Amino acid sequence: MSIAPFRRGFRKDSHFPPIDRVGVRPKPTVGMQAPENLDTGMTSEAVPVHIRVGVVIASLGRSAECADILEALRNQSVKPSVIAMSVEKAGDLPENLTDDIRVVMGPRGLCAQRNRGVALVRESCDVIVFFDDDFIPTSRSIEGLARLFGAFPEIVGATGHVIADGVGQGGVSRETALQLVAAYDAEVPCPPVPEPGQAIVTAYGCNMAFRVTAMANVAFDERLPLYGWQEDVDYAGQISRYGTIVKTTEFGGVHRGVTSSRTPGARLGFSQIVNPIYLARKGSMRWGHAARIMAGNVLANHLKLVRPEPHIDRAGRARGNWIALRHILSGRLEPEAMLLIDQGGGRGRG
Repeated sequence: MSIAPFRRGFRKDSHFPPIDRVGVRPKPTVGMQAPENLDTGMTSEAVPVHIRVGVVIASLGRSAECADILEALRNQSVKPSVIAMSVEKAGDLPENLTDDIRVVMGPRGLCAQRNRGVALVRESCDVIVFFDDDFIPTSRSIEGLARLFGAFPEIVGATGHVIADGVGQGGVSRETALQLVAAYDAEVPCPPVPEPGQAIVTAYGCNMAFRVTAMANVAFDERLPLYGWQEDVDYAGQISRYGTIVKTTEFGGVHRGVTSSRTPGARLGFSQIVNPIYLARKGSMRWGHAARIMAGNVLANHLKLVRPEPHIDRAGRARGNWIALRHILSGRLEPEAMLLIDQGGGRGRG
């Protein structure tokens, strides 16, 4: 199978708005200092540096998808130094779990689960890559990450190439995802010298990586509950104070966009309004970007009420938008208040 037809059929890197395609970083927050040894240039190191790459996978109710990504990690050209599964309960784990996989359990919530995963592996690696449980990485992803972060010490974060993204498209089947990754591995050669990529100010949470030394004073914000909508933008916004974040082809894969275990409609609609304002006030998201994603989601949710997509609960999201508006007009700004919303039978995520 060639990857060419799917370059037209799926949104690639649709997570990135035009505003975030420039390498402008926010001003440092008072009290936060960048680690030493982070340069400002973008020149490849002459001497290769050995980089240990750890993997953190946060999951809930997707044991089959976890089995697929663990199999893809076993087949990497360079093996990860450590892999951590952060789950709520034993039933979230796949049957093909081996003794070398570290496991941590705790209350559900993407941000909390990723924080627990980081604590489990940070002493065993130099770079941590976060893969969604429904992401299938290319076979040279770990090798590419080691090359990238070893060659460019000024890079503190990176987001990989998304061959195909099933989010908003109803998802990519397992078979199609595996075929696309195999075709990409066969068709796209590994460059002899790592390339730094394009400087950006955010990252896509399905496949993003960060240098451990820059993560010391940064954490996923656990006030963003459950799926933690925009948690990736928030985390990248914090860590960009310490160096350069890039969008690169050194690693990547297919994001299946599986619709199970995602935030239901009304709760997501609430987060679509409250979370951007919360993050803009926090300083990790630009106000212009916050305004654009809020306006775009509100318009989409209401304009598509008549003919909603089968995999998206537009009515639930629109209801959540209005609950969020009332919440803000009451003088509150609490992302965790979405947990109090009665779903009323709403479907899936957006």
